[in-house]
Amino acid sequence: MKQAQTLRHDPGLLSTYKPQSFFCELTNRKDHPAVIQTLQNRLESLTATRLQERARVAEAELFNLGITFTVYTDREAIDRILPFDLIPRIITALEWQRLEQGLKQRVTALNRFLWDIYHDRKIIKDGVIPEHLVLGNPNYRPEMQGFDPPCGTYIHICGTDIIRDDTGKFVVLEDNARTPSGVSYVIENRHMMRRCMPDLGADLDIHPVDEYGLRLQKTLTAVAPPGIRTPQVVLLSPGIYNSAYFEHVFLAREMGVPLVEGRDLFVAEDRVFMRTVSGPRPVHAIYRRIDDAFLDPEAFNPDSMLGVPGLMRAYRAGNVTLANAIGTGVADDKAVYAYVPRMIRYYLGEDAILENVDTKICAEPDGLAYTLDNLEKLVVKPVGESGGYGMIIGPHASAEEIASFREKLAGNPTNYISQPVINLSTTPTLIGNHLEARHVDLRPFTLTGETSWVLPGALSRVALKKGSLVVNSSQGGGSKDTWVLAS
Repeated sequence: MKQAQTLRHDPGLLSTYKPQSFFCELTNRKDHPAVIQTLQNRLESLTATRLQERARVAEAELFNLGITFTVYTDREAIDRILPFDLIPRIITALEWQRLEQGLKQRVTALNRFLWDIYHDRKIIKDGVIPEHLVLGNPNYRPEMQGFDPPCGTYIHICGTDIIRDDTGKFVVLEDNARTPSGVSYVIENRHMMRRCMPDLGADLDIHPVDEYGLRLQKTLTAVAPPGIRTPQVVLLSPGIYNSAYFEHVFLAREMGVPLVEGRDLFVAEDRVFMRTVSGPRPVHAIYRRIDDAFLDPEAFNPDSMLGVPGLMRAYRAGNVTLANAIGTGVADDKAVYAYVPRMIRYYLGEDAILENVDTKICAEPDGLAYTLDNLEKLVVKPVGESGGYGMIIGPHASAEEIASFREKLAGNPTNYISQPVINLSTTPTLIGNHLEARHVDLRPFTLTGETSWVLPGALSRVALKKGSLVVNSSQGGGSKDTWVLAS
């Protein structure tokens, strides 16, 4: 790595920064590579006024480029830019090596689990995971029983939510194995940093993130039905009103493939075709951003106007590959999540490299009793929700909120899991005219076809509200660029 020039160390942005008792990703970590000191020195050389000016430029660019997401619950501002903080988050090469190994291990076990539950169900027969959590799961799809997807891969794109506790240890919070979103912001955040903060990362040996689109296209090509010399890949979107539509457009462009909606495709003789101005064109692999229930009105929801009639028939016939596979929602269920370390031992004969957060399953009597007795101390989440909806953080809830949630939990315990409140790590974040500590999580993305590859960067989501542990964009969170050091 080239040695970056050390700038003057006058009192600056970090002089008033106080991470309190939380683990700070920049200022109080045990390992202290030279690059982190370099970054601190460069931040100290900046004034708050200069940083605010750059932040305004970044915000204007995000708006002009249309880098937005949709909040369905806000009538006043449906399309928003994702707030972007200009202070990057650093992950060292050694930290990334462990994360990469743990992510590949986890995705391998989850893919074997999905093959098993749709075939022999040995993990159920051997008593490793309760039958009702699998076969009674609303995301379990009987239509997938006995079906063998190419390469045995069900989860082609996985977004794994990871947090660091107050000791700095990485632990897995949840798996996103259906249609994980956010990778477009990883790439666009890097582009924004190059434009607005080129001096901050100059000469630092940071892994690039631009090859994701090419890697994704190669992954989808690798799992296309065999015997096709040049498989046609498409990205299937529900349309412009979807919250992640910007990402759909972005990824289709990055892969160099058509962006289609259900009305653009049709099935004939169990094969999928795309309507084009020059006539029907065969389609061999579909990166679908539509939930199972709306994917094929013949097989699932007959009222769906988003999907493609007959798509399940073509899929079962082996004439098209869907990524991710139908029925993967079982693997990212928050109750099933509690059993992933056992899956790793069962299928791979290894201990989990990345640990889970301790989780109580409220469908089990002991788990429910513990949760009800300690509700004011725990985080309680619905098993099938995402985006931070439907959850309660006990220490931050009022007595009235806890009492109301207690009734909801007692009335439908199978819908919930509980976890201890983890003091998420923090990073310096520009708030007003100074830096304050804000909590962050990490969502790396793993692509799996014949083998697995992890994008050497990740979505760092930051809770912009003071003291908040909820980082989801739908709940007011923002994002940061994530620098994975190459050396």
